[in-house]
Amino acid sequence: MSFEVAFKTTEKMKDKLHIVLLCATPRGYRFAKKLAELLPAADLTVFSFNEENGEPRFLEDLRQFTLTAGGRFFEGKQVGAQQFKAFWEATPFDLMFAVNWRYMVPAEIYSRARLGAFVFHDSLLPEYRGFSPVVWAMVNGEDHTGVTLFEMAEKVDAGDIIGQVRIAIGRDDTITVVMERVTQAYLELLEQNLAPLLEGAASRYPQDHSHATFTCKRIDEDNQIDWTACSEQIHNLIRAVTMPYPGAYTYLMGKKLRIWSAQRVFDYQNYIGRIAGRVVEVHPGKGSVVLTGDGALLLTRAQLEGGDLVCAADILNRITQTLGQQAKF
Repeated sequence: MSFEVAFKTTEKMKDKLHIVLLCATPRGYRFAKKLAELLPAADLTVFSFNEENGEPRFLEDLRQFTLTAGGRFFEGKQVGAQQFKAFWEATPFDLMFAVNWRYMVPAEIYSRARLGAFVFHDSLLPEYRGFSPVVWAMVNGEDHTGVTLFEMAEKVDAGDIIGQVRIAIGRDDTITVVMERVTQAYLELLEQNLAPLLEGAASRYPQDHSHATFTCKRIDEDNQIDWTACSEQIHNLIRAVTMPYPGAYTYLMGKKLRIWSAQRVFDYQNYIGRIAGRVVEVHPGKGSVVLTGDGALLLTRAQLEGGDLVCAADILNRITQTLGQQAKF
């Protein structure tokens, strides 16, 4: 039974529901489809924005889905902008959800939601407030992340919590694997909590702000590999920003080299003549072993600037090669 059928006989549901969804990324697209599945008769208004460089495409999928479903679609990052003023003033709505939304929503906008405005965030708040929380958790070597559904507030990721799901991160998991778990948790949290949200009966509790931690917005330079770091740190970076993200990178004879995957090497031989970033073993069809600050990593897939993604041994094929060296002028 759909949620629309379940609630249509209640006093609160006599009027047609109107849901506003602020969303981005392929996850936002999947969330929009799930929301429409749960509330097929509701009016849906979706706000989204154009993808950043290197980001998987989502904007047109969202636009086409929304319009095909009979909803309204707006493109814009600042929902409080003058161009949307007439819409907000003329359009009452019941619920607002924000999914992978990267911009602050003015209180004068989200406070219009009759039953409340709510955010889905990729961490167990109050931990990891801010940008790219799952990437940062993996870079930092955490054994878990999570999803939090919380009430929108004036400060970033600071509202009262409706529900949470803890998600394990294995030591060899890639961002692709972890993000799929996170996305599934989004959809499950939505389904579990939609009924009480519609009834105005969802329980909530405040965050302990004294335990809050925060993350910076990541830029491409943050993905450059420091070969003097320990193997664990480098491995964490590689798996945290691999596809669909831009990838960890280094330099080989002045050209940018993306490292898309690597494997940890345990109990590697002890180099006392150590050059971090030096290729020390080449295994055709498998990869190349490169020294780190405290050990070594087997690099398995790589892509030289302007070239194809290949086995790392096809590029790192000599023990005289050293990674991390930029072009000299």
